[in-house]
Amino acid sequence: MTGLPEPFRYEKIEAGGTVINTAVAGRGEPLLLLHGYPQTHLIWRHIAPALAGRYTVVATDLRGYGDSGKPAPDAASTVYAKRAMAGDQAEVMRRLGFDRFSVISHDRGARVGHRLALDHPDAVDRLTVLDIVPTRHALTHVTRTMAAAYFHWFFLAAGGGIPERLLGSEPEFWIRTVFGRLLAPGASIEPAVMAEYVRCFSDPATIAATCADYRAGATTDLADDDASAAAGQKVTCPVLVLWGERSFVGKEYEPVEAWREYATDVRGRALPAGHFLPEEVPGPVLEELRSFLP
Repeated sequence: MTGLPEPFRYEKIEAGGTVINTAVAGRGEPLLLLHGYPQTHLIWRHIAPALAGRYTVVATDLRGYGDSGKPAPDAASTVYAKRAMAGDQAEVMRRLGFDRFSVISHDRGARVGHRLALDHPDAVDRLTVLDIVPTRHALTHVTRTMAAAYFHWFFLAAGGGIPERLLGSEPEFWIRTVFGRLLAPGASIEPAVMAEYVRCFSDPATIAATCADYRAGATTDLADDDASAAAGQKVTCPVLVLWGERSFVGKEYEPVEAWREYATDVRGRALPAGHFLPEEVPGPVLEELRSFLP
């Protein structure tokens, strides 16, 4: 499987000095779907077609991921800062003719969605975040359990080309290991979809970009989030938080309470899944989205 089925159409949209691989289908209110690590927009394959019956669905690959552009990382960790990645997505939606839209986001994409709602409050109507707490909350509540479960946060953020070289030697092993750790027991990814994830991640430019994504998370993104908090800035649109009851987020955090420090209107619940909710329990995710979206 290399793409979403018809009627989705594909185009490469210039945004933020790069190109964003974009799939679009449907009619009605616009929805922007943002994937996480180490995936592509295919994480929405069970969700996007169903939503396209009522909404205009836009599913993108984040910069550095999938078939989107992969600018070279910079020493200041600004190229893959969530502010830059959010700017890409706002520009994509404007180029498609949408000045206001809802965002459905998972994992790293949800961190982009969070920054998008902060930096472009007039553009984001509603925000859904799947299986994360805010970056600032996670990095200011580091425990031994969190460091063990999220060891990749610190490994991928290491400098000196260390994670890039190690991952480049066996990218498929890394991808399969990540999924094996984060899927709920008994859950799996279809072989054709896993092969597509492996194809995209095996590009050395993707490995470099995604490491830069995590490096930005621990530096530039955290500084941006600290500045927003110091200014009293919160997400003002309605926020839906969904998480897997078998995921680390579900076991170790109180996600709704964590998000209420960063947003003014928050609701949410756990679903019977691990980390990859749109792939593990698409039906319950769709049910929650249909209740929340306009």
